[in-house]
Amino acid sequence: MKRTRPRRWLAASLALAVVVGGLAGTTSAQAAAGCRVTYTVTSQWQGGFGATVTIDNLGDPLAGWQLGWSFAAGQTITQLWSGSVSQSGAQVTVTNASYNGNVPTGGSAGFGFNATSGSSNPAPATFTLNGVACTGETTPTSPATSTPPTSTPPTSPPPAPGTFTNPVVWQDFADGDIIRVGDAYYYSASTMHYSPGAPILRSYDLVNWEYAGHSVPRLDFDSTAYDLTGGRAYVKGIWASAFNHRPSNNTYYWLGCTEFNRTYVYTATTVDGTWSKKARLNNCYYDAGLLFDNDTPYVAYGNGTISVAQLSPDLTSQVRAQTVYQTPSSIGTLEGARMYKRGNYYYIWLTRPANGQYVLRSTSPWGPYEQRQVLLDLPGPITGGGVPHQGGLVQTQNGDWWYMAFTDAYPGGRMPTLAPITWNSDWPVLTTVNGRWGASYPRPNLPWRPVTPMTGTDTFTGGPLGHQYEWNHNPDTTKFTVNNGLKLSTATVTNDLYNARNTLTRRIQGPSSTATIQLDYSAMANGDRSGLAMLRDSSAWIGIRKDNGVTRVSMTNGLTMNASWATTGTGTEAAGATVTGGRIWLRVTANIQPGSGRTATFSYSTNGTTFTALGPAFTLTNAWQFFMGYRFGVFNYATQALGGAVTINQFAVSTP
Repeated sequence: MKRTRPRRWLAASLALAVVVGGLAGTTSAQAAAGCRVTYTVTSQWQGGFGATVTIDNLGDPLAGWQLGWSFAAGQTITQLWSGSVSQSGAQVTVTNASYNGNVPTGGSAGFGFNATSGSSNPAPATFTLNGVACTGETTPTSPATSTPPTSTPPTSPPPAPGTFTNPVVWQDFADGDIIRVGDAYYYSASTMHYSPGAPILRSYDLVNWEYAGHSVPRLDFDSTAYDLTGGRAYVKGIWASAFNHRPSNNTYYWLGCTEFNRTYVYTATTVDGTWSKKARLNNCYYDAGLLFDNDTPYVAYGNGTISVAQLSPDLTSQVRAQTVYQTPSSIGTLEGARMYKRGNYYYIWLTRPANGQYVLRSTSPWGPYEQRQVLLDLPGPITGGGVPHQGGLVQTQNGDWWYMAFTDAYPGGRMPTLAPITWNSDWPVLTTVNGRWGASYPRPNLPWRPVTPMTGTDTFTGGPLGHQYEWNHNPDTTKFTVNNGLKLSTATVTNDLYNARNTLTRRIQGPSSTATIQLDYSAMANGDRSGLAMLRDSSAWIGIRKDNGVTRVSMTNGLTMNASWATTGTGTEAAGATVTGGRIWLRVTANIQPGSGRTATFSYSTNGTTFTALGPAFTLTNAWQFFMGYRFGVFNYATQALGGAVTINQFAVSTP
């Protein structure tokens, strides 16, 4: 798995319960006898904030609604989703849109907005629903503060009911597992050698996604190779893994096998909170899927030979395991297991890499299992891309089912792709469009809520790095700081970028996008190399070389690895120019539409406005064997001695 969080926005929640004092007159917008309103500040910055509002109907059915409140001085709504708004002075009135206006008893309606704020940002003290005063008190709070976002939030929702377009995320998030907790959806992906690992995306409508967390804060996998010391871990680490939530203890679980011989379990009570390693099991649950069945944990796993294991209640040991299915030679290989229970049946969802999807069904987790083909060689929704496969199923709060697969789309990677599922005689059936996975479908019947864009600009003003970032292997945390810029001190003496620690990566937004960094190189030492790379097993970069006190901007290509991920080329300068002044803007524009011959171009600026092209276009490899797609990478390493440093004052990803 494809909106970037330019910095970590802090959140404060304001909840208030209100009870309607009476009934409105008989109108099409009749008031309910009771309601609950949840008003949540989701982000704040200097001069503004974002919030979501949910109305839970505790009384009579609503055929339409208007919610009103008074803001404090300076608070003015600038954008609103899933409704319409009018504001006269301090008085705000939000009216339902047609697709969330009818609210049955026990149902909910919601909307989100961005607003300006005055010197303070209090929550509204009172509300009216359809003109009837509501009573209640606002929970006391000290609003969180943060720095202003430098990416622009979306100005309007996708059409509702309307359609959506695949891929729903055009960034590299492969081997996904997808779950719903309440009204939020979470998607977990593989990351191989990148750290933190196992990224988590969040959505409220299955179409618009944002970065939410990482299940594995550090690749703590009992090998120094993940630190780029004593070896390298390219294309090892986090492969297809399991992600689920256990309601009984409100805990999230991540489970994954590394290097075919050991499995790790990580847990957290919130997706974006602190994840910790809970267990190492000396069994490999390869391509695992995790099911909690009446609180009993089951894991489906395997390649060709599919097995099920029952784990101990705390997931720290194995209770029982057995083979439940042997893939027939007529199919080939099945893997990528996900395990579900629906009604009286257990299902194991399996992929035939990289062109098919199958499902097993049984009334017992231990089998025997029947098998059905879900898709094979089905044309996908991305021109030049592959067949959607693997991934997982999720059921919405409205009872609908959806399949989130991924589509091979190199050189960019594997892109999350969404389609509806129906059921026929308790077998899942994929909904196709004209004999293929649809390039578009009707949107899920879910309320739209704003999420943080996956593209935008980060200025690293403080706090931890956002979840859009992952390091190439585990970083040396003593060699970087985030405060008034990202300071990267040299952490490795090498002439090989693939050996250099603390290369910070960010996914490329497809089908094409541009990365721009502002680099302060005034503290570089002789022999240092720093810049912006197109990073994969065949790489190129634009950056600063400092030698004998002279700084040059260089476009360097010819960085390569072989099929065993050993370095076969450390790069040569293709073009360069002497620069002075200590500050430079470096830019890469990348076309990652699937296919051969796609290119990236490099340019630089000494004033941040006028950019000069440098070097030839770099041709991207679209081979799949490295698995991960190209990324933008920011690096700083020494070729002579440690001690130099650079500061990244801006990292922006934008689309045309």
